[in-house]
Amino acid sequence: MYPLAVLGTSSDAGKTSLVMALCRIFSDQDIRVAPFKAQNVSNNSAVTKENREISRAQCLQAEAARIEPSFMLNPVLLKSHGNGAVQVIVNGEVYKNQSILEYYKEIEHLQHQVKQSFSSLQTQYDLIIAEGAGSPVELNLLHKDLSNTFVAKTFNTKNILVADIERGGVFASIYGTLELLDPLMRKNLIGVVINKFRGDRQFFVEGEKIIKERFGVPVLGVIPFQPLNIDMEDSQSLQNYQQRQSNIKIHLAVIVYPGLSNYNDLDALMADDEIVVELIHSFQNLENFDAVILPGSKTVIQDLQWLKQLGLFEEIHRFGKPVFGICGGYQMLCQSLHDPDCIEYPAPITESGFSFIDDEVTYTNPKILRQGKYPLFSCTNIAGYEIHCGQMKNYPLYYQKGRIAGTHVHGIFDHNNFRRDYFAAICPDYLGFNYQAYRESQIQDFTDMVTRNLNVKAILKALNPN
Repeated sequence: MYPLAVLGTSSDAGKTSLVMALCRIFSDQDIRVAPFKAQNVSNNSAVTKENREISRAQCLQAEAARIEPSFMLNPVLLKSHGNGAVQVIVNGEVYKNQSILEYYKEIEHLQHQVKQSFSSLQTQYDLIIAEGAGSPVELNLLHKDLSNTFVAKTFNTKNILVADIERGGVFASIYGTLELLDPLMRKNLIGVVINKFRGDRQFFVEGEKIIKERFGVPVLGVIPFQPLNIDMEDSQSLQNYQQRQSNIKIHLAVIVYPGLSNYNDLDALMADDEIVVELIHSFQNLENFDAVILPGSKTVIQDLQWLKQLGLFEEIHRFGKPVFGICGGYQMLCQSLHDPDCIEYPAPITESGFSFIDDEVTYTNPKILRQGKYPLFSCTNIAGYEIHCGQMKNYPLYYQKGRIAGTHVHGIFDHNNFRRDYFAAICPDYLGFNYQAYRESQIQDFTDMVTRNLNVKAILKALNPN
């Protein structure tokens, strides 16, 4: 089969969720399918069984495809490092901290890594679905591109163009992209998908006709707007979560600092109809909340300083109720944080923490990347993963004493028994729910909706060379 590239007229057009749905659709047809994204920019990452780090988005797509995630699914990952720098992760391991200018100087080296991963996946799977990044017609960046033009031209992909109708200007965005698209990529275009449509589809029948007749490209589907409440790729997407809130028993304050990372740790909390989550972006009195969550951070010391500048540091000190930290948030609970080698901070520094935990954090290389099953709290077999440079001597995995608790292990609240025990201690009426069943229903329900509204037969026909 020809590989397939899912490109977008813009960022946030819905490429990630469409690739996820296509992976499940083709997996259901006994096609060995794997997702791929040459370069992703996200602080939301996970650890594979190879103990390598990739974007959560590709892990979600692999879950939909029913395959084990590998570093080859996302060979280049960029994570914000503050002050205009990025941490460059190549083949799942930290390569360098660089400015964007320095990063682009090494684009040929990175293209080679992308080519190796894609080629290797092609030997293992029948179909590779490559997700593009942003727009494929950023003309000033085409020679530096990894996820769009490079993959599409190198591997002669068949292409789908996704357009977000919700943001307006859908015809101009499609027409402009088609006019500027590389000739080979235009030749290999199967069709256009209109995404995030609201209302009666009959109102877009004329629109489909215009795209087909005037633009010369078929519309493969008009996909209704349906939120996907798992593994949001962008921290801004946290605002898109739709909390159920039908049986509220616990009010949680989640601190959203500038360097927020691995916010997928919040998925199970957002999905819980017994919990209402309020995202705290600025100073707020916390006395009406039942607990505070300090999630992960890519820039722990800077985010700790941000808490102090806003007054949230003292507010959390005064809180007097349960506080739970995850990874970077866990480190903040310690007495002090030391970064002598500028791993987390631009200059050598020691920053005081909350001093809730009798321990110190020291930032060292290499970064700890580990996936497995952990004995944590009252549970003996919690599946999760670690991604951190900060190391603690006394409590390297977890801590719980009185109202203060935390862990370096991501995915802790995905564990049904732990989540039930922790929140039942706060509110005895809390019952809990099966997050894994909820997660699977989110993937399958979204896929079923896409299947009803997408011409899958036309896509399959284009992908088969005979």
